[in-house]
Amino acid sequence: MSGTELARAIVARASEKAAEYTLLTGRKPCLATVIVGDDPASVTYVRMKQNRCHKAGLESRHVALPESTTTEQLVAKIRELSDDPAVHGILLQHPVPGHVDERAAFEAIAPHKDVDGVTMHSFAGMSFGHNEFVSCTPGGIMRLLDAYDVEIASKHAVVIGRSPILGKPAAMLLLARDATVTICHSKTAGLAEIVRTADIVVAAVGKPRFVQGDWIKPGAVVIDAGYNEGNVGDVDFAAAAHAGLITPVPGGVGPTTIAVLLEQTVEASLRQLNA
Repeated sequence: MSGTELARAIVARASEKAAEYTLLTGRKPCLATVIVGDDPASVTYVRMKQNRCHKAGLESRHVALPESTTTEQLVAKIRELSDDPAVHGILLQHPVPGHVDERAAFEAIAPHKDVDGVTMHSFAGMSFGHNEFVSCTPGGIMRLLDAYDVEIASKHAVVIGRSPILGKPAAMLLLARDATVTICHSKTAGLAEIVRTADIVVAAVGKPRFVQGDWIKPGAVVIDAGYNEGNVGDVDFAAAAHAGLITPVPGGVGPTTIAVLLEQTVEASLRQLNA
């Protein structure tokens, strides 16, 4: 399951809407990206998002803070961006340094600018089926499943991972589409046996090649949402060739994540224009 072509289509539509916004206002939809420290992987990822913004006709405001930034300083900066009418979406690149309270920082993002879907407000609204911004990776996963005409209703979906911005929202989105959902994690007893019963597997545990090929039921749909050092996912890709559909790493979930982020930034700009 390639996310590249799907992402291109999502970004193309977002770019058209961004151009409409610019025509109406004389300004571009603006995504502010906040990064704390200089972790190489995070720096590279932020740069990629900036490049995609520019190509899609969005403005990218980069806010780089030193490693020594405190929780209070980070929260103050995010609140400043939340109050800035020229900023339509805010992305806090995670993970943040260990001494920073990441949840407090996420919660400082104004809900109407939470285009990465990381606040408790967004999670609750999404879980109750309200029109809130979804967490971008789970949102991209659902778009991939739809693009490949994967039947979700009545299927058994196993989500391996319980992150508040990946595993948990992915489970809620699948549940909303009438899947029967089991949430597992690295400490789940009998994990392999549970995964073997899954029609849809979402691997989001953050461990390279954690999901073994013999865990996958023949014909199952496998979504590898992991990204580890060396361009390796959470699934042993080569050993899972008997899956019906499977996402590669890279080129699967990653492109759709960024595409949904840009789409939701444009949507945020239009909502704020009409507020």
